[in-house]
Amino acid sequence: MEMNRRSQKSLINSGCYNVSMKKKIYNFTVVIEKGEDGFYVGSVPAIHGCHSQGRTIDNLMDNIKEAIELCLEVEKDVPTEQFVGIQQVKVEK
Repeated sequence: MEMNRRSQKSLINSGCYNVSMKKKIYNFTVVIEKGEDGFYVGSVPAIHGCHSQGRTIDNLMDNIKEAIELCLEVEKDVPTEQFVGIQQVKVEK
């Protein structure tokens, strides 16, 4: 349902709708691994305990985005992150 200009102006003036409120966009690094069961598993290092999985990477990314949003609902402060990189280490057994 589309609002006409008068209805929009009325909502803005009544305080029920705030045009100036914009959500801030955050970017988080997601570490992705493939499990033995074939599912992709994602973790967000900046948010303790924020993990999800999916059958495909697209499915995982949808799921991890939802997990991040849920984690941010309970976090008092949005964590900041400075991605440094990923390295592999060889270990003999």
